[in-house]
Amino acid sequence: MRLARPLALPLIAIALVACTTSTPGWTYAPAPSATPLPSVEPSASGEPTAAASEPAASDEATQAPGGAVLEISALNIAYDKSEMSAPADTPFQITFANNDPGIPHNVAIKDGSGADVFTGDLFNGVETRTYDVPVLAAGSYTFYCTVHPNMTGTLTVQ
Repeated sequence: MRLARPLALPLIAIALVACTTSTPGWTYAPAPSATPLPSVEPSASGEPTAAASEPAASDEATQAPGGAVLEISALNIAYDKSEMSAPADTPFQITFANNDPGIPHNVAIKDGSGADVFTGDLFNGVETRTYDVPVLAAGSYTFYCTVHPNMTGTLTVQ
């Protein structure tokens, strides 16, 4: 019995130190977003050339060839709208304002089968970013935040 007491004191001390450390047990790190590869198109000489994957910042007219720019914002872990519409068979843009200081949000789109068709960069607020969304076929899509499953809405493409 006397031998158990001296062994118990160091074990209790170790348990107290482990329970009082200020280091968190986990850290949130968002998953990297998928970056589309540039397409390769033949040039006039027949040699393949890489198409630009992102338009130049000064070339505003080419960023949304269809001219459609959708606007949405997030505040208090909620989007400001639950419905948006975009043109079918035409690329468009989404200007997304994350107004939640220090909270990560983004806008992602999935089709009726649940397959992701677009995922915008995840970023902390307060900041605004413009996403270039590729061509979508006519139909009903769900837009959502990849971090907050309660942030959803319907995107109608027609």
